[in-house]
Amino acid sequence: MRTQRQVVSYALRRRATLEAMRRPNATMMESDPCDADPLLIRSALHHGVPSDAECPVCAGEHMSVLHYVFGDQLGQFSGRIKQPAELDEMETEFGEFTVREVEVCPDCGWNFMISAYKLGDGRRRRPPRHQQTVEDIYG
Repeated sequence: MRTQRQVVSYALRRRATLEAMRRPNATMMESDPCDADPLLIRSALHHGVPSDAECPVCAGEHMSVLHYVFGDQLGQFSGRIKQPAELDEMETEFGEFTVREVEVCPDCGWNFMISAYKLGDGRRRRPPRHQQTVEDIYG
């Protein structure tokens, strides 16, 4: 990805969360990190990019990475999951949008946002026109 900028890595927070989980008698300050929503697990199974790393909690081999895209210029398509090849295409189609990478283990429910970054060519564009979807038709 040529236009990747403003990269934020959550590796230190991930490590701290894993250490807090391993400490005996320690209470977690935030919600349990192994509480993945069933829709998130289903998305990881069907749309996720398989990860080479194993799950840090259960050592499972089914870890997936999801790429969520957000931005004003995406219009109704903001908040969708995209594949890396689609992100490469979107770089030249949109001026700026944010990508958030989330790792998910469907075996134990581990989920964590591992990074966030911006993509796009920097040119301001209007959002695409609203296209009718199945949700619009059937509610």
